Amino acid sequence: MAKRTASFICQACGAVYTRWQGKCEACGQWSTIAEEAPAAPLPGASGPVRGKKGRIFLLEGLVGDPTESPRIPSGIGELDRVTGGGFVPGSVILLGGDPGIGKSTLLMQASAALANKGERVVYISGEEATGQVRLRAERLGLCKSPVELASETNVEDIIATLSKGAPPRLVIIDSIQTMWSDTVDSAPGTVTQVRGSAQSLIRYAKTSGASVILVGHVTKDGQIAGPRVVEHMVDAVASFEGDGAQHFRILRAAKNRFGPTDEIGVFEMTGLGLREVTNPSALFLEGRDTDSAGTAVFAGMEGTRPVLVEFQALVAASSLGTPRRAVVGWDQSRLSMVLAVLEAHGGLKLGGYDVYLNVAGGLKIDEPAADTAAAAALISSLSTTPLPATRVYMGEIGLTGALRPVGQVAARLKEAAKLGFGSAVIPKAGAEAAGPSSLTVATIADAADLVASIIAGKKASRAS
Repeated sequence: MAKRTASFICQACGAVYTRWQGKCEACGQWSTIAEEAPAAPLPGASGPVRGKKGRIFLLEGLVGDPTESPRIPSGIGELDRVTGGGFVPGSVILLGGDPGIGKSTLLMQASAALANKGERVVYISGEEATGQVRLRAERLGLCKSPVELASETNVEDIIATLSKGAPPRLVIIDSIQTMWSDTVDSAPGTVTQVRGSAQSLIRYAKTSGASVILVGHVTKDGQIAGPRVVEHMVDAVASFEGDGAQHFRILRAAKNRFGPTDEIGVFEMTGLGLREVTNPSALFLEGRDTDSAGTAVFAGMEGTRPVLVEFQALVAASSLGTPRRAVVGWDQSRLSMVLAVLEAHGGLKLGGYDVYLNVAGGLKIDEPAADTAAAAALISSLSTTPLPATRVYMGEIGLTGALRPVGQVAARLKEAAKLGFGSAVIPKAGAEAAGPSSLTVATIADAADLVASIIAGKKASRAS
C-alpha cells in the first residue's frame, strides 16, 4: 500500500504546499500554514479507490413552469429584507461577524420567532453548553419558545439526529469552525475540517429541504475565517457589522442566490436583545450638530432603501512634513481622490492641512455618490462655513472635476423631504431624473461650482 503523505495547508486561503514555510505565497499571510494528515481510506478498502460506473439521470429542457422557491418568513422584518423575503427551503446561509457583535442573539431571536409559529427549529451550539444558551434565551425573554437545543460538534451525529422525525424548517450551526467529521482526519477548525463539515451540512440541507445557517468566525481584517471555497459552496453570505461603541448593528448580504445583495438590515442593540430599526435615517442623524462647520448630510441608497447619513470633516493646519489623512467609514483612496480634485479644479490649497473625515454613526459608505457630500464637508471645514442644516448632497465627482449623475434621485429626495429637509444639491447632469419634488433643488456642474456656492454662502451670511 502506498504511504499517505501529509500536506501543508494555509488556514487563511486553503493553498496546499508539500512542505512547511513561514509565509503563504498565495495570500501573503505569515504563520498560517499548518500540517494536516490526508483523508483516511474508506472502511474495507484495500487499495486505491477505483472509479465506478455512474448512474444515468434524467435531463430536462428549458421549457417548463418556472415556480419561485417558497420562502419561510422569519418574523423579523429586517432579516427578511436581507434574505430576500425569508429563508428558502434547502438553502444554506453563512453568517459572519466580530465576536460579541450579536450574531447568536440575532439567531436566537429568529429561531424563537419561527418556532412560535409552529415550525420545527433546531439550534446546535458547538461553542457553548446548553445551559449557557438557555441563560441567553432567558435574558431575551425567549426561554418558553419551543426551540430544540443541543451542544454537539460531530457532524455525523448532528445529521443523524436531525434526520430523526420530521425535517426541521431551520437549523442553526454555531459555529462551523467548531464542527468536525469522522471522514476527515484533521483537527477541528482546520481548512480540511471546515470544508468537509460544511459539505456534509450542505448536502443534508439540499436533500431534506431544511434551511441551514452556518455561523462563521472572522479574521482580524473582517473576512470570514477558513477557506474561501466555503463561501462559494453556500447559497448566501451575510455579515453582521457594527462598532462596539455604537448601539446599532448592520446586517449586510455579500452574496445571495435567491435575493438582492445590496440590501441592509438595521438593528439596535438593547438590554432585551436586538430591536428592528425601520427608519435608519432618523437614527444616523440623531443628535447631530447643525451649527458647526464641517458637516454635510448625504442622501444615499442601500439597496432599495434610501438612507441619510452625516459626513463630518476636520481640516486643520498641520505641523508635520507629511500631513495626516484619516478616514472612518469611507474609502481612504476615495478621500485622496476628492482632495486632489478640490486642489486641481476647485482652487483649494490642502497640501499643508491635516484632513480627518468620519461617517457619523459608524455606517460604512461604499457608494460613489457620496463624493459631493464629503467634498462639501471638507470645503465647509476649511472655510469655517456652516452648511444649511436642512440641505442634503449627492453626486459622484470625476477626475475632471465634473459631477456625474446618480441613480434613484427621486427616492433620495423623497426620503429627505420625509425627514424635514428643505433643499438638495444634485449634479446638473441627469437632473431631469429627479422629477417634481417638494424640496428646493440646486444643480451643480462641477467641483468649482460647489466651492463657489459654499464660499458665496459664507459671504452672504457675513453681509446679512
